[in-house]
Amino acid sequence: MGEINPAFIQDPEHRPKLSIIEADGIPLIDLSPVNSADNSSDPKALEKLVREIGNACKDWGFFQVINHGVQLDTLGKTEAAARKFFDLPSEEKRRIWRDEKSVLGYYDTEHTKNVRDWKEVFDFTVEEPMLMPVSADPEDNEEIEWTNQWPEQLPELRVLCDEYAREVEKLALKLLGLIALSLGLPENRFNSYFKDQTSFIRLNHYPPCPSPQLALGVGRHKDSGALTVLSQDDVGGLEVKRKADGEWIPVKPTSNAYIINVGDILQVWSNDRYESVEHRAVVNAEKERFSIPFFVNPAHYTVVTPMEELTDEQNPAKYKPYNWGKFLSHRKLTNFKKHSAENIQVSHFRVEE
Repeated sequence: MGEINPAFIQDPEHRPKLSIIEADGIPLIDLSPVNSADNSSDPKALEKLVREIGNACKDWGFFQVINHGVQLDTLGKTEAAARKFFDLPSEEKRRIWRDEKSVLGYYDTEHTKNVRDWKEVFDFTVEEPMLMPVSADPEDNEEIEWTNQWPEQLPELRVLCDEYAREVEKLALKLLGLIALSLGLPENRFNSYFKDQTSFIRLNHYPPCPSPQLALGVGRHKDSGALTVLSQDDVGGLEVKRKADGEWIPVKPTSNAYIINVGDILQVWSNDRYESVEHRAVVNAEKERFSIPFFVNPAHYTVVTPMEELTDEQNPAKYKPYNWGKFLSHRKLTNFKKHSAENIQVSHFRVEE
């Protein structure tokens, strides 16, 4: 990937701290109560599970799940195919380079103006084609279809990724149901928002970095969607900003576990009961790292606003409504065009007290 850009070294805001507090880490939750073979579960076990998830969302914004129901064979084959893809020659991967017209596909930070992230990625949408607004202009109602790009040299990648997407989608909807219950809402409260979902999956590859103390795999950020379901290998590198004291906590890899984090949309839906938390990925001098996040996003026409069941005169809505498709379109297009204004954030819709 080349040398570290000097411009990054001078940016202490994004540079990793030299000391990271070790901790037991984010909560580890067993989903066995909702994955029994006969589809029955002990009411008390389910109640305990919902409480654990609610506490994790409130206290951390992150948790890990085991016994999640995703076929490990499916995950293993997808991970192997991802490694084959990233092993392809650079010129082959760049045949499906993402740009303003084709926002899905491959990119690496070595060939972009991004000086902070040390990685290469491949994005594909779960539903294809995916309908999106042409622009972030509120007055423009024209729609466009986003379609995936796949490498010709690796036809099995598409098949395996499609199969994997269906598996993880089931887990994501199950988790959204449990989160709804933890908020005192009906289990299916969020389901209708995902009929025409704009969810996408990213294959991440973080090559060994010659100066890991000066770079990050991905800088500090919050996820703008509803929920993220992440698989990471045993190298590790994900760090979460602990709400209690603002310290960066490494998420130690747990065998056969998924890492789940609350996104900005769930923060708004819950009216700040649950918070989207900053996280980042550090790099390794000797080992490459792979991860596969599934970004769970609603339909583009979704108007994101606090749940009416969670607001009243004593607890008024803390956010103004915003259109998810316009929001996402703006965020995606800033990957290819430099804007004079600050990138749009969910905080821009917060109601001033």
